Amino acid sequence: MRVIIVGTEYTGKSTLATALQQWGMERGIRHHMDDHFTVPDQQTIKDPADQKAMTEVPESIMERFQRFQIAYHVRLINKYEHIVLTGFHIEEMVYGQRYYYPNLARPIEHPQSWEHDMPSNAMLVLLNTNADVIKQRMKDDPLNYPIVPESDIEEVQTAFQEEFRRSIFKKKFQIDTSDLDANGLLKAFLDGSYGLLEAADLVIRSAK
Repeated sequence: MRVIIVGTEYTGKSTLATALQQWGMERGIRHHMDDHFTVPDQQTIKDPADQKAMTEVPESIMERFQRFQIAYHVRLINKYEHIVLTGFHIEEMVYGQRYYYPNLARPIEHPQSWEHDMPSNAMLVLLNTNADVIKQRMKDDPLNYPIVPESDIEEVQTAFQEEFRRSIFKKKFQIDTSDLDANGLLKAFLDGSYGLLEAADLVIRSAK
């Protein structure tokens, strides 16, 4: 199962990725998981000083770094039969120009152009959440390095919807996570993905 999970901060991307990885391990499948496309990378970079340094990288270098790591993960999504990527190229389309390198001209290489080089069975999942719920989650669990200011939530959610619509992936669906906990989110994913899975994935899905 190749899954790309996208959406605004606080919509549950990491929660779903973690739940999906655990669900797979219970069935003998270990998904390769990369959840480090949001700057700074807090999945693999744990040193607070290094995280802070990432936020201070010059815009031209940041754009190049993001472009290179996305290109590298196009290779990985082709390499691994089971992989979960959180954010990935869609997030870069929404966040990059707005927050990481706003003073640069839009990159010549459009991140969505890489979809032509990705497997046809890749599944794109967009997580949506009521804006008021996101605002409350921001207050309840503030991030060390938030990306989206409260005033931008609706605009950013609209941008994710547009990039989702423009994506050439045939296998894609949306989940409203406003009232879902981790178990409910996993169930919503499994229900939504059922008709999009290939035979081998359906066997795994039915395993206990």
